[in-house]
Amino acid sequence: MTATVMSAEDIRRAITRIAHEIVERNGGVDGVDLVGIADRGDDLARRLASEIERIEDRAVPVGALDITFYRDDIGLRAEAPEVHETRIGFDVSGATVVLVDDVLFTGRTIRSAMDALMDFGRPRAIQLAVLVDRGHRELPIRADFVGKNVPTSRADDVRVEIVELDGRDEVTVTPHGEGG
Repeated sequence: MTATVMSAEDIRRAITRIAHEIVERNGGVDGVDLVGIADRGDDLARRLASEIERIEDRAVPVGALDITFYRDDIGLRAEAPEVHETRIGFDVSGATVVLVDDVLFTGRTIRSAMDALMDFGRPRAIQLAVLVDRGHRELPIRADFVGKNVPTSRADDVRVEIVELDGRDEVTVTPHGEGG
């Protein structure tokens, strides 16, 4: 049975809290850039930027990063990869870049994102913000900012729906074998 683990209100609160944590951890927003991993992390990054601007009364640069061709499973998948646009209209060199994604699972997407980000410069630091951390890491990667830790089995389906793409905000978990 599919379970809702975050409602729209839970997601709103998590974005607000993560925005505050980013500001606190970095002593403000000077030199802080947000880069969302397409195709949900970039929308979440824009939400975080909006909330940070509300808190600090200052805009932070926001970009979108497509990691398709940096994935280590690119040749192992049967289906053709879905390619998104990368939009980083600022220099990341010397900045603290907060990578934003919807779900942290094995860590491989984040490794790919760090590789892709390095093509745009050498950040002073990279931090990671995720809406959901579901565990099961295969690489030594952890999030600095987490909306919610959600215990899952490796085979469970964790689905993040966001209003920008799906018409609603919700995070659900469907146990393996029950379909989506």
